[in-house]
Amino acid sequence: MASSETQPRFGQSVKGLLSDKVTSCSGDVIALTRQMLKASRSQELLSQAARNMVIQEDAILHSEDSLRKMSIITTHLQYQQEAIEKNVEHSRTLQDQLKHLMR
Repeated sequence: MASSETQPRFGQSVKGLLSDKVTSCSGDVIALTRQMLKASRSQELLSQAARNMVIQEDAILHSEDSLRKMSIITTHLQYQQEAIEKNVEHSRTLQDQLKHLMR
C-alpha cells in the first residue's frame, strides 16, 4: 500500500515540476521574443540612420561641388573686375589725352 500512496504524490510532484518548467520556459520565450523585437527595432533604426547618412553624404558632396564651382566663378569675376578697372583707367588716360589735344 505504501507504494500506491507514494505514486500519487510522485505524480503530483512531477506535474508540479513540469508546470514550473513550462512556466519558466514560457517566460524565457516571452523574454526572447521581446529581445528579438528590440533587436528588430534597433536594426530598423540603424538602417534608417545609414540611409540618412548616405543622403547627408550626397548633400555634402553636392555642396562641395557647388562651392568649388562658385570659387572658380569668383576667380573669373575678379579677373573681369581687374580688366574693367584697367580699361576704366585707360579710358581716363585717353580722355585726358583727348582734352589736351582739343585745346
